[in-house]
Amino acid sequence: MRRRIVFSVLWLALAAFVSTAIAGNQYAAVYGDGSQAFTLATGSPGELGLLKVLGETFAEQENAQLRWQKAGSGASLKLLKEKQVDMIMVHAPAAEKQAVEEGWAVKRTLIGSNEFFIVGPAADPAGIGNATSAADAYARIAAAKTRFFSRGDNSGTHKKELAIWEKVGVKPEGDWYIVTNDFMTATLQRANDEGGYFMTDSSTWIAEKNNMSALRVLFKGDKFIVNTYHALCQPEGVTPGAAIAAKFIDYVASEQGQTIIRDCGAAEYGEGLYNDAAYAEQFGD
Repeated sequence: MRRRIVFSVLWLALAAFVSTAIAGNQYAAVYGDGSQAFTLATGSPGELGLLKVLGETFAEQENAQLRWQKAGSGASLKLLKEKQVDMIMVHAPAAEKQAVEEGWAVKRTLIGSNEFFIVGPAADPAGIGNATSAADAYARIAAAKTRFFSRGDNSGTHKKELAIWEKVGVKPEGDWYIVTNDFMTATLQRANDEGGYFMTDSSTWIAEKNNMSALRVLFKGDKFIVNTYHALCQPEGVTPGAAIAAKFIDYVASEQGQTIIRDCGAAEYGEGLYNDAAYAEQFGD
């Protein structure tokens, strides 16, 4: 009897340890408690609460459990390629298409969009408020050598930033170019606190602008800096959660899922954080 009690206590302790390890070290959050578990890697959609609403609604309907692994687009693609997650939500079109061509990702589905804003100090020392394009704005920042923050993390944001520098013909370096190796909100906060420019996605800006009193949106509207988000998953049978992940992609693309995307943030911030897939189609590829 005593041996049984000791075993039970040890088993409960082990279960608690494993649960803590999963929640604390691998997953940023878990939505639902169903038997059909799948892992999804993404960045801002998770940070801003969109994934929570989609995941909880889907989990309730399908007896599922969504495990969110927080990662930017580049890291998410790497996790998918290494079969460490069942699906991803990313905004890196060229890398997405390559993944599909190489066969380690399938079901690439347009799910929505947002855009990039270039924000900076109200005084706008580089004068980007008068820029005619994102490339022109970056050229002005480089010429003035005013402080610019880069995520530097191979995320979709970082990839787009590098594409703009390539258009300008500038290799950014020096004291004015600050690499954070951090996520969107954290880097936006540094730009606010340290008085620099940053290219943030519009969704994060809408959610965080009231906390960023030192920053203003100084440039937007260039089609080159519109983000289209796609979902991709593992080929059938490659990972245990591939089938339910594919079903989740269908759900996100359905009218119910698209309504959630359109409405996300509207009640809290007075405007939606994301545009739906129908709107995003005009910027698709």
